[in-house]
Amino acid sequence: MGRRWIMGLMALVTFAADQLSKAWVRENLALYESWAPIPALARYFTFTHVTNTGIAFGLFREWGSILVAVAVVVIAFLLLYTHQLATARWPIQIAMGLQLGGAFGNLIDRIRFGFVTDFLDFKFWPVFNLADSAIVVGMVLLLALMGWEERAQPHPPVSSPSEDPRRE
Repeated sequence: MGRRWIMGLMALVTFAADQLSKAWVRENLALYESWAPIPALARYFTFTHVTNTGIAFGLFREWGSILVAVAVVVIAFLLLYTHQLATARWPIQIAMGLQLGGAFGNLIDRIRFGFVTDFLDFKFWPVFNLADSAIVVGMVLLLALMGWEERAQPHPPVSSPSEDPRRE
């Protein structure tokens, strides 16, 4: 089983936090209503209940069915890829778990409601949700880890064509 449990646990925690937060917003805030959990910061951050049929930032709103299919493919890929991740370091497991949990959270919303519930409103950025955050953070973490591993690997020296002994 290796370390796959880390990815599975992270995906489950991410999915649960996403679904619980969206349910709370749908239950407690009317559509387009805002609430400032920290009133002194209301100019900078509120919970604002909006829906989104597109992807992040409201792009591709008309592509609902295509987005469901893309999410299914991404989730299937992540699940099929887990056997290769069994021995991956724990930060990679966390990054993949964040992406899996986030993708599954938004997919469930699209299937159940035909849209995704967004609510994190930082005023200078389009409104988003925990699943979106998890996907982005997981991707950035994964890219950073890949870049770090690339730099940590020794590379053979590159010879110029004039130094190539095969050239005459």
